[in-house]
Amino acid sequence: MAFGVRPVTEADLENIMRWRMDPDITKYMNTDPQLTLEGQKRWFARISADADVRYWIVEVDGAPAGVINLTGLTRQDGVLGWAYYVGEKALRSVKLALSLEMSLYDYIFDVLGKQALVGDIFTLNKGVIQLHLFCGSVVLEEKKRHVCKGGVWYDVTFMGMTRERWEEVRATKKYEKIDFQHAEIDL
Repeated sequence: MAFGVRPVTEADLENIMRWRMDPDITKYMNTDPQLTLEGQKRWFARISADADVRYWIVEVDGAPAGVINLTGLTRQDGVLGWAYYVGEKALRSVKLALSLEMSLYDYIFDVLGKQALVGDIFTLNKGVIQLHLFCGSVVLEEKKRHVCKGGVWYDVTFMGMTRERWEEVRATKKYEKIDFQHAEIDL
């Protein structure tokens, strides 16, 4: 299988809306949105004009599979946030997840010259936490009862990777490289 990323386009909005409202996806996210296509178009217009964020469609063999994004691109301290999900269940794989994460590290540290990448994960999502640990990320903090959704409180684990740490562990990792740099609209 070949993995890739490309910028989100308006043609992707229905897929993104369907994925983002899928209970399999939202159970691990801070919100359970009820999205509309008009709302998605407004969201797309906002992110398209926002220099602080970047969104890509994840592809497997050319088929749209999910979304990956960066936030904080305009921060002066060089610390970015990120998140992703693969909405197409048949296209999910550990190999894809590893390739996305480690290729994103290459991109943000080698191409963008940033200092750190941080993200938050519902603590009950043990598989993703283990995946991040395997990629070299470290646990920064765990916040108990940090997010309330539907009257239920969830613990959240904050994880991160620094430029220095990635330089230390990169040679020990094997992954299919995904080219984020050439998937940008405004390079």
